[in-house]
Amino acid sequence: MSYGWEGIMTIISVPIYAVTILGEIVISNIIGRKLYNTKDTLNNFLMTILNTGLTVLMTGTFIYTMAWGYGFRLMQWEESGWAYWIAVMVITDLAYWVVHWLGHVVRLFWAVHVVHHSSEKYNISVGFRSSVFEPLYRGFFFMPLAFLGFRAEDVMLAFAIQQLYGSLVHTELIRQLPIWDWVFVSPSHHRVHHASNPRYLDKNMGMIFIIWDKLFGTYEHEDDNYDKVRFGLTKNLETYNPLVVIFKEWSEIIKDVKTAPGIKNKLMYVFGPPGWSHDGSRMTSTQMRNAEKTN
Repeated sequence: MSYGWEGIMTIISVPIYAVTILGEIVISNIIGRKLYNTKDTLNNFLMTILNTGLTVLMTGTFIYTMAWGYGFRLMQWEESGWAYWIAVMVITDLAYWVVHWLGHVVRLFWAVHVVHHSSEKYNISVGFRSSVFEPLYRGFFFMPLAFLGFRAEDVMLAFAIQQLYGSLVHTELIRQLPIWDWVFVSPSHHRVHHASNPRYLDKNMGMIFIIWDKLFGTYEHEDDNYDKVRFGLTKNLETYNPLVVIFKEWSEIIKDVKTAPGIKNKLMYVFGPPGWSHDGSRMTSTQMRNAEKTN
């Protein structure tokens, strides 16, 4: 059982986060970058507290449903073997890639995930700016792992490790990492992901492995000859009010659905890509990229 390992992961991660965040604050101030803003950072930690609370509430449901699926498993692993642990890490990362990808291409899921992208800063604490409501549905995307013979507690451990790694790549202080960048998500890759520049929108969804993006066509490298990375949204919130940060996109969806003509348009405002509009008054990320190419 790996419940003990999850507790150890928590004990390990807290001092790692504390040291790296403090170090980033000190270094960024020494070099005159000032990557942190107090109100923005407080929002980051508030979002992860809310996300963690929902995660705890959903843990029982996740363990129960995974245990049910495990009873119908199609594969039997040597659970103490290295192949099992490599597989659970890789496949859990792929499962979360799907969750993350949906958070960018379906507006309903974007309304949840937009919280993580709403900061105009980019530092390790932004890794804590969690998509608050994601724990309500994230576990269902891990269900296939139960049928493949992976236990719930091991998937939880793998995801905890991925979250630790994924948080630490939120930094401007580390440039590109040759060789490492070929396989793993790096700070450079994830800067692209958080950029609002048209060319970078909806790119580099991986948490640990960048290979999924290279396989599925969502990879983009950070190009120093391109415009400087602009962090945040294509239209920023311009407020630190946490209620606005969490619920702004939801209110916009409700407004669009109410005023949209016909059931098809109403559904598209919920399940279509972010930025879609029935009258062409807004642009999706694909349309923004195409418009940039033609200019």
